[in-house]
Amino acid sequence: MKTTLKARLFLVVLIIATFFVSNAALPTDIMEARNLVTAQEIAHEGNWLVPTMNGELRLEKPPLPTWVAAAICMVAPDSLSAQRAAAGVMGIVWTLFLYLFARHLSQSRTYGFATILVFLTCYHIVLMGRTATWDIYCHAFMMGAIYFLCRGLSGHSAHQYRYFPVAGLFMGLSFLSKGPVSFYALLLPAVVAYAIFYPCSLRHKWGGFILMILIALAVGSWWYIYLLLFEQNAVEAVIHKESGAWTGHNVRPWYYYWRFFTETGIWAVLMLAALFVPYWRKHIERNKLYTFSITFTLFVLVLLSLMPEKKIRYLLPIMAPSAMTIACLLMHVRQATDKVTRYLFKTNGIIVAIIVEAVGIAPIVMHWLPLGWAIALAVAFTAVAVYIIYYTVKEMRPIHFAYGVGAAFILIECFLLAPIGRLFGNPQEHSIRATRHIAALQGVNFYHPQQEDKRIELVYEAGRKITPINLADSNEVRQHLPFALVSCKPVSQEIPAAILKDVDTLRIDRYDDNKHPKKDRHYTSDFINYVTLIKSKK
Repeated sequence: MKTTLKARLFLVVLIIATFFVSNAALPTDIMEARNLVTAQEIAHEGNWLVPTMNGELRLEKPPLPTWVAAAICMVAPDSLSAQRAAAGVMGIVWTLFLYLFARHLSQSRTYGFATILVFLTCYHIVLMGRTATWDIYCHAFMMGAIYFLCRGLSGHSAHQYRYFPVAGLFMGLSFLSKGPVSFYALLLPAVVAYAIFYPCSLRHKWGGFILMILIALAVGSWWYIYLLLFEQNAVEAVIHKESGAWTGHNVRPWYYYWRFFTETGIWAVLMLAALFVPYWRKHIERNKLYTFSITFTLFVLVLLSLMPEKKIRYLLPIMAPSAMTIACLLMHVRQATDKVTRYLFKTNGIIVAIIVEAVGIAPIVMHWLPLGWAIALAVAFTAVAVYIIYYTVKEMRPIHFAYGVGAAFILIECFLLAPIGRLFGNPQEHSIRATRHIAALQGVNFYHPQQEDKRIELVYEAGRKITPINLADSNEVRQHLPFALVSCKPVSQEIPAAILKDVDTLRIDRYDDNKHPKKDRHYTSDFINYVTLIKSKK
């Protein structure tokens, strides 16, 4: 009982560290900026049903995550930590349903616990669980749908109205979060794999199943129906744009995701080893559970590989079945007698311990922290590394190995994320965010030359719309006075001299919003801008 209580307390600490501690340490990316700019405009202008991004209709993404972000904007304005905490809550939802699903399949709490220990320490989950975008919402909701759907398919017909309607609700919420993405990338492979390896039937359950579909349609489609009724032209334009993106944007070869196992991070060696299906099918005691998990994983991989558009972040759904697969190997180690398993587990444990020790020493070598703190942290990491070695090489107790990995992640997330974020940031960064606090710019609209495109990240940092203006048209310039001009070049090179002589200009500053240092390949002039206040001539 004490062990169970300790395990639960450890899990709570790991969840808090994974999703909430230092969650603002990493800079915002373009997807977060799009979501948060849209949320800001919803909160400020009240356009909940027809959202905009920088003043233009933003109907490409379903609105549920953006509505959540807008609600947070109203309660905690300009709080990146609060926005990312919402993604963390969805990470907890996903973790909970993954545990329930793994326990349902295995009838083992230990296997369920091992699954979520692996899940919470996968690199991709740690990254996306602290990113305020749509992805984790749709997959977290879909994990709930998968759990309740499979319970309904395998349960007694008398329980059909207990499970199917809830599955429909979660499907609808997933669709309202990112459309059909999770239906394709998570639900379809899960249901197909489940139908192959586990007994399931719709006999005497059609009533509940149809109710599930109706609830999913009602919850997931009402916003789209509203748009079709009142914003039909905009919807058609978005459909054309998005269909073109899927076939012509970020197109990669079918084998682009060959290194998917590396997205599990510290578990990459075990995930790669798990792909040798013929061997494990002969040796793993829980053969059906392993075969289901690896089939589920490979189905997700194949379906994602079939899509022309590919991005590494699209691999997020594969983390759930991958965690289940790795947990199967960990559970097998407990009673394994074959030399391959024992050698693999010990070798992997030594590699992980070396990595943990290297991470512990890095703050001293790289001067990330004050020396006293760095030494204390190095001692803590060394203790974790020794713990991992002991329970892999000497005792071969896989759950304790997973505890060691979890402890290392807790240390990293609590003490190293912030200094690492500062280390790889831009020391010369001078963000346009500073304009929010300049008295002369309060209540002044921001514009950019119409021949220049402005990154949405700048709109987010400025906290207001930055829309195009034709600086060659004197009537348009006079009509918008006073305004702030955000331009790549000084104002004298942007406004014709004939117009410039009729206005007053006040140079505010030159801003550099690059999140990476100049030597980094991601450093770009797109994030360097002059802000100038243009006023009527006195």
